[in-house]
Amino acid sequence: MIQFKKSVCADLTEALSREWLETNGIGGFASSTIIGLNTRRYHGLLVAATKPPVGRYVLLSKLDETLFIEGHAIDLSANRYPGAVHPQGFKYLKQFRLDPFPVFTYEIEGLEIEKSVFMIQGENSTVVHYELTRNNHPESPNSLRLEVRPLIAFRDYHSTTHENGSINPALELTPGRISVTPYQGLPSLHLAHNAADVAKTGDWYRNFEYDAERERGLDFQEDLFNPLVFKFDFRMRRQATIIASTEQQDVALAAEYRQKETTRRRAICVSSPVNDAFAQALTSAADQYLVSRGNEKTVVAGYHWFSDWGRDTMIALPGLTLPTGKHDVARSILRTFAQNVSQGMLPNRFPDAGETPEYNTVDATLWFFEAARSYLAYTGDAEFVRNELYPVFADIIAWHVRGTRYGIKIDPSGLLASGEPGVQLTWMDAKVGDWVVTPRRGKPVEIQALWYNALRIMEEFAQKFNDEAGVKRYRNMAAVASWSFNRLFWNESTGCLYDVTNGAPPDPAIRPNQIFAVSLPYRMLPAERAKSVVEKVREHLLTPYGLRSLAPSDPQYKGHYAGGPFERDGAYHQGTVWPWLLGPFITAYVKVNGGSDAAREQAAEWLEPLESHLSEAGLGHISEIFEADAPHRPCGCIAQAWSVAEILRAYVEDVKGVRPVILATNQPYRERRTNELPITIASLV
Repeated sequence: MIQFKKSVCADLTEALSREWLETNGIGGFASSTIIGLNTRRYHGLLVAATKPPVGRYVLLSKLDETLFIEGHAIDLSANRYPGAVHPQGFKYLKQFRLDPFPVFTYEIEGLEIEKSVFMIQGENSTVVHYELTRNNHPESPNSLRLEVRPLIAFRDYHSTTHENGSINPALELTPGRISVTPYQGLPSLHLAHNAADVAKTGDWYRNFEYDAERERGLDFQEDLFNPLVFKFDFRMRRQATIIASTEQQDVALAAEYRQKETTRRRAICVSSPVNDAFAQALTSAADQYLVSRGNEKTVVAGYHWFSDWGRDTMIALPGLTLPTGKHDVARSILRTFAQNVSQGMLPNRFPDAGETPEYNTVDATLWFFEAARSYLAYTGDAEFVRNELYPVFADIIAWHVRGTRYGIKIDPSGLLASGEPGVQLTWMDAKVGDWVVTPRRGKPVEIQALWYNALRIMEEFAQKFNDEAGVKRYRNMAAVASWSFNRLFWNESTGCLYDVTNGAPPDPAIRPNQIFAVSLPYRMLPAERAKSVVEKVREHLLTPYGLRSLAPSDPQYKGHYAGGPFERDGAYHQGTVWPWLLGPFITAYVKVNGGSDAAREQAAEWLEPLESHLSEAGLGHISEIFEADAPHRPCGCIAQAWSVAEILRAYVEDVKGVRPVILATNQPYRERRTNELPITIASLV
């Protein structure tokens, strides 16, 4: 359990640096800081996914609460306005904890009030519950009332709301529920409640300021509308509940919803593949990225602003679903993306408004092969792979041989070339206007590692599925690629790999992309070269929170990630630290050191700062990025799928040595602890 005492809650700087996140399994979420002061346009108590898992709208921004003791008003909320924070209810916040969802404990004049927030799975519904847990007021007040004012935004979560005359302030009142439909074309907000009284207001609250958006060089001011006020009498009932939803709810079911959600989360924690606090925390976090898209599953790349991306999904899938036993979810995700392959390419992004998928990546498709290999290793589900994936994979290889979009095609060396002017195709994909920050046209190093890995996976699949022609074809293609790779990519002067070769002088920049030539199950490098690569990456790129995207000695290195979009995107892959890369680095390090106890102990030590990070930034999660220079401030998304996934995978498989063992009868896997390297698919035959 993550918790903070008054010393942190009453310190504005400390409190605002910590954010909580609740999700609903369909792309919606609720989020704010531990004192309820919104610092982002993405913060809100109900951010609904209107076209799950996308089409997200901030409907209910927050609830402003005021406690009245014998008519004396005490504000429990906190907001940032120009030049002021008002009110300052955080001064009464005795404690904040995740138990398992956000719980705020306020202490006022001998009274103790607990507020909790959670979402209902599969619905755009948030339950906010208040309870008077202690009444030691010295004067036993005859009047004790809580007033709650909903502040609504009703806008796309990437934008902000400003006072306007087109809002419809009308309220639809039914017993125990009030509905508002402020704008035509947007869903209604239904507020189920057990208040003693409700009063219509119809006021605009102006000039809220969001510090995080100001820092990001974006619109940081907003006006919010208050349609009504709920009045709860704590002398009559010690509990007050509001369910904010796009559906019509019954407040009497709140306790049942709470128990169901508590039970669900307890089961997730129990599914942790390793019985310790770090693995359990990562397992719980992993569940929040797994969401529904129609009847199938997908992965939200990060909160607050990412949707489901092909690259992120394939990289994150093994860690999010396989060690934790969510094999049906993994199969659903693989099926979803297999059905959306086009011209041998996996979609990189399903647009937020739900339009046609975008096909603009060279690596997402290759990560698809690795995700399938890992799935088969954990499940033994050869029937699914043979019937639904293998034909798709064979077609993908054929498209890459003859050529597909953006110049993606095998060249005479047997390696995979890609790229066109103005297009960014690798994971280093920052672009500002027409400026592609890291174009990497030609043959990027990790693409070759992934291509070779895919060919070897196909060779093993072909062998398992009795495709003799396929075995020969993929084996020969892999052999040519391996020979060319070692000839073209080894930089003798630095003892590591070039980042890109493209016919011109190869790019000698020391970047983390080369680590995949060692970490992936099938590698082309001889042992000594592999060890040299790992050491070079450790020397230049390793930080307490992940790998730098560029060595500090490089002239293009950016040590800080700050400013507007131009400045931030210019630094995104030019030094900025990425936690997800620590996963493959640890895999590579343990591998080249023979899986020794000493190597695993060193890997565990490298992960300790990220375990501490779970109590910073996005609570219980791992941030998207960190600044390249110490003290490595967390930046970007507060919760990133591949950050959590790769750290969980590496911790379980490489540090703890818990790997899948397939039974000959294709029964579900059992776990064992071992120093061995990952099993090959050939061992399943």
